[in-house]
Amino acid sequence: MGKIFVIGAGRSASTLIRYLLENAEAQSWEIRVGDINLELAKQKIAGHPRGQAVLFDSLDRATYGDHITWSDLVISMLPASMHVPIARECIDHGKHLLTASYISDEMQELHAEAQKAGVLLLNEMGLDPGIDHMSAMRMLDKLREQGVPIVRFESFAGGLLAPQSEANNPWRYKFTWNPRNVVLAGSGSAVKFVQEDRYKYIPYQRLFRRTEIIEIEGYGKFEGYANRDSLKYIDVYRLRGIPTIYRGTLRRPGFCKAWDVFVQLGATDDSYLMEGSEDMTCREFIDSFLLYDTQDSTRLRLMHYLRLDHDSPEMEKLDWLGIFDDTPIGYGKPGTPAQLLQHILEKKWNLEPDDKDMIVMVHKIHFLDSDAKRHQLFSSTAILGEDRTYTAMAHTVGLPLGIAARLILNRTIQLTGVQRPTLPAIYHPVLQELERYGITFHERETAVQFESMY
Repeated sequence: MGKIFVIGAGRSASTLIRYLLENAEAQSWEIRVGDINLELAKQKIAGHPRGQAVLFDSLDRATYGDHITWSDLVISMLPASMHVPIARECIDHGKHLLTASYISDEMQELHAEAQKAGVLLLNEMGLDPGIDHMSAMRMLDKLREQGVPIVRFESFAGGLLAPQSEANNPWRYKFTWNPRNVVLAGSGSAVKFVQEDRYKYIPYQRLFRRTEIIEIEGYGKFEGYANRDSLKYIDVYRLRGIPTIYRGTLRRPGFCKAWDVFVQLGATDDSYLMEGSEDMTCREFIDSFLLYDTQDSTRLRLMHYLRLDHDSPEMEKLDWLGIFDDTPIGYGKPGTPAQLLQHILEKKWNLEPDDKDMIVMVHKIHFLDSDAKRHQLFSSTAILGEDRTYTAMAHTVGLPLGIAARLILNRTIQLTGVQRPTLPAIYHPVLQELERYGITFHERETAVQFESMY
């Protein structure tokens, strides 16, 4: 038995809410879904007898206590910056909390207080972070049990289009999660990782030209670029002393080189407002980053500036987006370059009714055998979405949260304090149930020669 309060009914919550409602009768659950958009919450509940939709304003903290007091467990689907006040309320009322967000310093500071209250604050319980932690730790712990030296750890994940939805889209990409995070990926600081015991740094302006090709059987080739900070996983995954640690994001080949056009222009900058942008066209937006010239077109000047051929794959992608057209951006107010670019992209990169998305994830672990010969353990998964509501992104974020909720309420998981799913007590039962929903990892081991990277 249990009462579950889900905060947020957005796109990532669709599968979570469906999972909870589908199991509500058998588990004797009551599900309450709160959102600032009451109609959206009602749509997700869809009249289920064990579900209730309520208006919830995350900015009105005076109302937190009423819903949290009612519940036995809270699942917050709000942005990470809003979790801590909810976590404090959960501690005060003795209720467990689940999120799919990274553990912030402020959240970590609640660890001792949560333990004292007997409350579990389980974070990073989605896709990335979440399934990446669980699948990687299962592999790493198994190798550690065998006593073999681990010498390289690489992990990649990406939210992409399903192969059948890539046609007529030269980017082979659309937004399947927070568009703002996609536009700002890698910005703000240098990317950091460890390669053969040397700390390596990639400045933002070079990030999308330092890529690696990875092939997944049955799904073709992908290119990976580095995530912002791989170093923080050294201790999270107990990899202190491992020579190479690298985490990255996956896109289809050619994406990164075309995206680098926006980086080099300065169109992903989020640090200043562009005056006059409320009336700007797409072409004027691009033109604002180029040298003034009344003779040559915006398209031609961009080609010359970035040394691109007129029929290059990069120009094909840019033409497809319509960024050289005199179409109003329609943002309606001054915006940063990143905000305006996002607004332009959302017109082409939003999922259509017939589109399906895909999640891909890869782990590559090198270890030494008894003869000091190098082997690679390659693990991969690809998950396809059902439609643009029950996406692969929604599945892989929502299912781990829903499964963890069940395991906590039936006391299979009895941890307290601030936790992430890197412990066997969490990852073993969650991964086992995820397999019932088609989220499985396929592993193969091969002997390899030492190779440098990047």
